[in-house]
Amino acid sequence: MSFDVHQLDMFLLIGAGVTFLAVLAVRMSSGLGLPSLLVYLLMGVALGESGLGIGFEDAQLAHALGFGALAVILAEGGLTTNWRDARPAMRMGLSLATIGVLVSIAVVAVGAHVLLGLSWQLAILLGAVCSPTDAAAVFSVLRVVPLPKRITGTLEAESGLNDAPTVVLVTLVSSGAAAEHGLLGTTGIVAYELVAGVLFGLAAGFGGAWVMRRVALPSSGLYPIAVLCLTLIGYGAAAAVHASGFAAVYVAALVLGNAELPHRVATRSFVEGLAWLAQIGLFVMLGLLLSPDRLSWTIIGIAIVAGSILTFVARPLSVLVSSVVRPMPLPELAFLSWAGLRGAVPIVLTTIPLAAGVHGATRLFDIVFVLVVLDTLITGPTLPLTARILRVARRSEPRGIEVEAAPLDRVAADLLQITIAPSSKMHGVEVGELRLPVGANVSMIVRDGVTMVPERRTVLRHGDDLIVVTPRKLREATEERLRQVSAGGRLAQWLHE
Repeated sequence: MSFDVHQLDMFLLIGAGVTFLAVLAVRMSSGLGLPSLLVYLLMGVALGESGLGIGFEDAQLAHALGFGALAVILAEGGLTTNWRDARPAMRMGLSLATIGVLVSIAVVAVGAHVLLGLSWQLAILLGAVCSPTDAAAVFSVLRVVPLPKRITGTLEAESGLNDAPTVVLVTLVSSGAAAEHGLLGTTGIVAYELVAGVLFGLAAGFGGAWVMRRVALPSSGLYPIAVLCLTLIGYGAAAAVHASGFAAVYVAALVLGNAELPHRVATRSFVEGLAWLAQIGLFVMLGLLLSPDRLSWTIIGIAIVAGSILTFVARPLSVLVSSVVRPMPLPELAFLSWAGLRGAVPIVLTTIPLAAGVHGATRLFDIVFVLVVLDTLITGPTLPLTARILRVARRSEPRGIEVEAAPLDRVAADLLQITIAPSSKMHGVEVGELRLPVGANVSMIVRDGVTMVPERRTVLRHGDDLIVVTPRKLREATEERLRQVSAGGRLAQWLHE
């Protein structure tokens, strides 16, 4: 099939127009409390064969593009996750991503087979594709809902980790390998893929951080690209040896996102924008795969029953069983049960049996599509209210300071740009009272667009931008001292001790 420049022009026109409308839709969906995926899915349906007539039925291509988009979304999740906040919740998140997923799959599969009459293969696939929470939905919705860090950390860890085992299981069931290897063999394969994927992710993360700290690139815009490439190297290397690429990309991103790298703020902004682009393209593509003509009351009824089993039986039971490793108060467990946000992941996972030619895979895709839409309409808008009813909501905690770093090529030093936020107690502190490590200095202050060279008695104000030069070996200590002053003001030294 030939592709000329005129077709390219039309492709760019339509693609840019749809993307721009999707970006504008983010504001609308945020105001309604809905994950934006719902808007994007419906845009895809409107562009499809029943709308503007764009035909798209290539399950193999959808499978490949879907996995690529999920890799980028998971990379963004790892790069923007604060390990200090996530670490206490990692044990519960890992339990939900493994034990919880298995419990949920078993409950949904039995219910779908006994109550809905689905074959065991389709019932297990339905349970498997619907059990994992969606990283994009969690990262976009929960970060605007004021919750304790242990809850947000748990849900983010779960959504970042549960794709990996589920993808392996769905692939084995779709190909028939699960029946061939049996329960013990399937468990061994899943365990190998997860462990190997984590090891590849750790290697890509720590190895990449070591390289990035020692390479001074000529442009700050190259650092975000390099970091993203390192996470995808972990994905590709793991997938090449039949390990879990999703486990590798998330772990690599988590390590790199919490390493002392240059231009961390710019990197996070870059990957956040790229992840939005991946989400838009992914959801619109999945909407194109749906043909509304295939939907019937039978499909809708099955989706409602399966969704009810998942939401009111499987999810609460999986959370309760998973909490054995880390007991939590009952209201928090109840919120975790309700906040099992589904999104593009279940729909993407259905492209695996579609591409494998599993009998009934098209019907499964339609069921899951309807289930995800209904779940999104019910769960997303009610999360803030649910948090208040269960009394797990809290006031948001804005950052006191924002730190951006850039390397100085010819000397072993870093340039830190510090922005003093409205909540910072650094307001009113004199430069000399910062007591930075010996060798680190505040070299410039930008206030209301005016630059000044500070003295020891210069008083800092909200909104100031500070330029701090620090020896590279003292950078971590310098940043830690600045954060202490931001949190404790003049009493930081005594409060810290």
